[in-house]
Formats: sequence, C-alpha cells, structure tokens
Amino acid sequence: MDQSATDLNEDIKHHIMTTMGNDFYPPRKDTYYNGLAYSVRDRLVTRWLNSQRSFYDRSAKRVYYLSLEFLPGRFLMNYVTNMQLNKACEQSLEETGFTLEELEEQEWDAGLGNGGLGRLASCYMDSMASLNIPGYGYGIMYDYGIFYQTIVNGYQVEQCDNWVRWGNPWEFKRRGFLYNVQFYGRSEHYKNDAGKPCYRWVDTLDINAMACDILIPGYGTQNVNNMRLWAAMSSQEFSLREFNQGDYIGAMQSKILTENISKVLYPSDEEEVGKELRLKQQYFFVAATFQDIMRRFKKHNSDFKLLPERVAVQLNDTHPAIAIPELMRLLLDEEGLEWHQAWEISVKTFAYTNHTVLPEALETWPVRLISRLLPRHIEIIYEINRQFLSMVEKRYPKKPELLRRVSIIEDGPEQKVRMAHLAIVGSHAVNGVAALHSRIIKEKLFHDFDIIFPGKIINVTNGVTPRRWVLQINPALSSLITDTIGSDWITDLDQLKKLTPHAESPEFREKWRQVKLKNKARLVKYIKRKVGMDVNPDTLFDVHVKRIHEYKRQLLNIFHVIALYNRIKKDPAKEIVPRTVIFGGKAAPSYVQAKLIIKLINSVADFVNNDPDVNHKLEVVFLPNYCVSQAEKIIPATDLSEQISTAGLEASGTGNMKFALNGALTIGTLDGANIEMMEEVGEDNIFIFGLTAKEVDKKRAQGYDPWDYYNSDKELRTTLDMVRLNHFIPGEPNLFRPIWDSLMAQGDKYFVLADFRAFIQAQDKVRALYLDQEQWTRRSILNTANMGKFSSDRAVREYARDIWHIETSK
Repeated sequence: MDQSATDLNEDIKHHIMTTMGNDFYPPRKDTYYNGLAYSVRDRLVTRWLNSQRSFYDRSAKRVYYLSLEFLPGRFLMNYVTNMQLNKACEQSLEETGFTLEELEEQEWDAGLGNGGLGRLASCYMDSMASLNIPGYGYGIMYDYGIFYQTIVNGYQVEQCDNWVRWGNPWEFKRRGFLYNVQFYGRSEHYKNDAGKPCYRWVDTLDINAMACDILIPGYGTQNVNNMRLWAAMSSQEFSLREFNQGDYIGAMQSKILTENISKVLYPSDEEEVGKELRLKQQYFFVAATFQDIMRRFKKHNSDFKLLPERVAVQLNDTHPAIAIPELMRLLLDEEGLEWHQAWEISVKTFAYTNHTVLPEALETWPVRLISRLLPRHIEIIYEINRQFLSMVEKRYPKKPELLRRVSIIEDGPEQKVRMAHLAIVGSHAVNGVAALHSRIIKEKLFHDFDIIFPGKIINVTNGVTPRRWVLQINPALSSLITDTIGSDWITDLDQLKKLTPHAESPEFREKWRQVKLKNKARLVKYIKRKVGMDVNPDTLFDVHVKRIHEYKRQLLNIFHVIALYNRIKKDPAKEIVPRTVIFGGKAAPSYVQAKLIIKLINSVADFVNNDPDVNHKLEVVFLPNYCVSQAEKIIPATDLSEQISTAGLEASGTGNMKFALNGALTIGTLDGANIEMMEEVGEDNIFIFGLTAKEVDKKRAQGYDPWDYYNSDKELRTTLDMVRLNHFIPGEPNLFRPIWDSLMAQGDKYFVLADFRAFIQAQDKVRALYLDQEQWTRRSILNTANMGKFSSDRAVREYARDIWHIETSK
C-alpha cells in the first residue's frame, strides 16, 4: 500500500469514528462508504478554497449556469475518477474485502433532475471545471427529486424518491448563509428625496433560502467549482401559541407550506395550486441566486456597468427566465439605475439555451398568477414588452400580426406571459443545441425573432463528458483505448481518431469484442437482480432507454418487437439473430398515454418471454427506474442504440452520443444530433431510416392519412390489430384502445405508421450486419473513433468563445 492509500485508509477510519460515531470493525459497507466519501471530499476542500481565492485575486469573469434541474447521478466514482484516486481507494479498502464498486452501490442517485436537461447541465459543470472556467451551477436542493418508478402488473407506479434518507456526505449546508425571498404583497410607487419616481415591493410573505454546496472537481487540474443549490426554510419555524392552544398542525403549517418549495421536482401543475408552486420554485431559486451573484460582484465592484464583464448568466431553458425581470428589479429598485442603463446591463449579462421545438413545451404563465405572486415583476415584464414592441413597430410599421406573434404577452381568453419570448428579448445570445434544431428555431419556431435580431440565434451542439461516460463507466474499454493510443483522449476527445486504423486489425477487433462481452455479462447480472430475468449475453442487445413520450416513439419500437414475434411464430425453425430488447424510462405522472405505452411494453414482454415457440430468440425487458447509475451499466453493454424520434422534434439528444462513444451502432431518424453523428461516423456506420423533418412537414401540410399505410402493409396491419384486439392481455378488453385511437382516429401525430416499413427494413439490415461479427465490430470501433466532436469540452469551449466571452485552458 503506497502512502496515499495509507493516508486515505487512516482518514476513512477517522471519519467512521469521529464523524459518524461508529466502530470500523467489523467492516460494514454503509459505514465504509460514508467514511470514504468524507475522506475524498476532504481532499477537495483545499483545492476548492484555493480556486475561489484565485478567482477573486484575478477578478475572473464567472459563469453562472441556472438550471431547474441537474442530474449528477452518484458522486463517489465521479470524484474518484476526476481526482485519479482509483488506485489509492482500491488499496485502502483491501483489508475490508469490499470493492470500490460495492461501496458505490451504497449511494443513491441524487434526486436533482429528471432527464436530458439536467444531465447536460451536469456534463457542462464537469467540463467547466476541467477547462478551468470559474463556473457555478445554481438550482434547487430537492428533498425528493422526481419520483422512484416501480412496475406493478405492468403499470408505472410513482413512489417517493427519498434520496437523502441516509444523509448526503457530499454537501455543505450553509446554515448561516440565508437569503430572504419575497412573494405576494404589492408594488408601491413613491418618490425619493430627490423627487425621482421609485418602486418598492412591500407587504410580502418572506421565505429563507439556504445554500447547499456540492463540489465539482475538474479532471487533470487543481480547479474545483461548485453547484450551489437552494433549500427553502420557513422564516416562521414554529408557532408556540398555536401549539399550546392544541392546534398542533397549525403550529407547523407555515413551515410545511414554505418548505414545499424545495420538496419535489416538477410538482403536478394540473391544479392551480400546482402551477403556483412551480412558479414559486422558479422565482425562489432565481431570487436567491441573484442575491448571491450581486453579493459576490459587489465585494470588489461598485460600477454596475462592469457586471457583464464579470458575470455571464446562462439560462438553461425557460425555467429560470424570470431572472431577467428580477435582475432589472434589483438594478432599478435596489441600486437606483435608470431603465436604459439597467436594460443594457441585463441584456449583456444573460444568454438563453432553447431545448425544444415542441410549442406546447414552451412555458407560459397566466398574467393573473404572476401579478398575484410577483406584483413588481409583472410591471417590469409589461414595460419590457412595451419598449420591445415599440422598437419593432418603428422598424416594421403597419404589421400588427408581427407584433401579436412576437409579443411577450399572449392575448386570448386569458393573458399569458411567454417565457421563451422574454428570454429571447432579454438575452444577448440564444442558442439551439444541434444544427437541425437551431435551423428549425431560426426558420420556424422563432423566425420573427431571427429577423428582428439577426445573428442572435446561434448553434452550440450538445456534448457529453468523456470522463463519466467512458472513463468512469467503461473501465475495460478505457484501458483498451489508452493502451492503444495513449491517455490524451480523456481531455481531448478528437484523439479517438487514432483508433481508426486499428479497426482493420483482427486482433484489436477481438479485444474490442471481449470488452463488449464483459460489459454485457455485468448487465446480465444487473437485470437478474432487478427484475429476476435470465438474459443471454450472446444475443444482440437492442436498447431504447429515455423518457417515455409519444414523439420518442417507444411505440414504433414495440411494434417492431411484435412484428419479430409474428415472424418467429410463423416459422419457429427459421434461424434468426437472437435479440434482447431492453426498454427503460419514466413517464410523467399525468401523461396517461405514455403510461399506457409502458403497460403495452410490459404486456408484450410478458407474452413474448413466456411463449415456448419463441425459445429465447426474442426477449423483452423493461428495467424500472431508469436513472444515471442504471445508464452507466446499460450503455457499455449495448449493441444497438435506438434513437427513433419523429424527425424535427428531438432538439439534440445526448444519449445517442453516449452509446456511440461506447461502441454501440445507432438506428435512428435524421433528427437532432443524429444528423451530425452520421456526418462524423459515416453513413455506412449508422442505420438511418424514415421521413426527414421537411418530409414530415410536407406530409402534414398535404394531409397525412395513416389508414393508407394500414391498408397497404399487411405486417403493419397485423401488428396494429393485435394491439387493438388485446392479443397480449385478453382479460382486459379495450385496454389499449387509446393507443389505437391516437394512431387511427386522431391522425398519428408522430408518424409511427409512416415510418414503420422503413424501420423494419433498417432492422433487417441490423440483423444482416450482426451476423458478420467482424464487420459489426469494425463499425463499432469506427463509431467510437469518430465521436470526438461530441465532447462537452468542445461545447463549453464554444459557449465560452461565442457567448460568455471567457478564456479556457486544458
């Protein structure tokens, strides 16, 4: 055991005794996990403090990344990987008999996010730290996150995800570090001593925001950044008077209602109280964040004209867009700036990332709700809109329809604030997250704004961190790559190009296959543990894991499964490529159709897996509670990655990048980042099928009739009839009728039928290629070799150069 391992071993035992009050003998996994976590964190604190001092000493411009969700997964292995402590940790644990992987399993995934939005934010935090950018992630410290998904009789059941039930050794709670956040009240107009008209927000309900810091280490650098997440705390903890009068619930009511703000990510907004809670969450974290930003800025600056030179604020989607009127309020009401000064400073400070082309996903808030909850902010929003529309009218006179389309305030039976419009008007830069996505928002979604603000909307294609998504989750592949081309790829993913000539080596291909088989064997054990199912690692692992949504078309994939099943039943003796189809993903609790799709997948799985004629040639698995730690087991084992959204609807996707980096071949539509992946890996090394975004638009405009496809394709017709007639669960007639209706009576909004035949043909090509393992492996290697563009380091460098105007370093 070397000295670093010896020191770590002593620190672990010290924390077990003094921090947790436990004995380290006999060794227990939970105590050793916590002891190791505290010991690893200790090694970061000095680095973090030194990083903060360095930022102050050089008056560094800071990046503030505002996101309602982060999805960091587990922290232990990420810290160990980035600090390069793997060897020391393994040696320090030898006497316990525990492996590092076993201790990692003691940690719950952090319940701070839901899907791609939060995971992208976490990848960017990793890259900012690794590129020595002074970056801060701001969000909410949720008690329960989204939800824990279980499957009961094939149905999704949502359970409380109490991810901090055993505590969180990675956070620093700043109990003495509270900011006051205001709600309700009224906006009061008055004149100051100089006779100037002023505004103040009075008679408010006040809530405390407590800072919780989680450190973010860079790889190969001493730089350490942090996420600062806010927990809601009541300013009135407990009413002794009500308690003594016997009103025990009333004594705690204020505390309970206040602290609901940071309880759950995305509370249901079907009821008015849920809508109000969501808006409260958004303003709560924004208000606390800007008090923190202003405190840090004012330590060494008094001239607010310098704010954009010291501060860059990135709005990750529209959730934090209320930050724009909040900064204006601070500059106008608290600091006394004139409107034109405050607006110029504010616009130069903000940038906005759009993550969707779905109009229904663009946030709007009722004016009456904002007026009640944030009375000063609605005044500021109205004034922003008035001045913006005045400018537009001067440039484009006599175009009332243009004014109506671009207005921040949407007129109708109920006036609403369009948060995406507010974010565009109030930011100096707006970006899409893939080339196609950026083109669509410029040409369609925000076309008017692209004309009004030429050059404001740009593209920054998403990326993923290779530290977590290869080095950490796939140690066998990482070792093979490093042994072959060196370790520079970890911080310069373009180095993977050097693998290209090795794809022609039979010896290297065999090593590559052995790595994949090892990862598949690990996933097989996990599947057995999670769902009790024995899976053959020698089958083709066909994987579709992501949020369950109609546009992501899990329905198209399960239709292919049904078609395969019918082919096997027709000729059980026919030799085919054995396939294991793995699904995973959560449906929003109120999304009835998505939850019914989960039920269909599980019903088909039960039926297929128990049919003796199938004889394990086709198996279907639905893994419950898809999350980061589960993805880390699935992705390295995947042969075929399903990226089959309706063309034109997926902004980018990052799962597609993670799978390809780990050697999976992609089957997908020309959507999101799939297009750029095809350009990088080559058309021969990816299975592209289906309508393009323009073809989808054309069909929609000309009148798309799904019955044409149903009537002309016997295999499709048989598949759909089996769903309609409840073939897979005969005891529940009409259970899947809503799925049939969405396709055949409601116009098949997501073009499942239109793409069915092309999808089947692409899957036939997959089967043919998989039979030739040498060619399959060659293309697998070429996929990994050509994924350098999709590093989050590249993406963050582009943000730094084109939007934040800040220098980076390796």
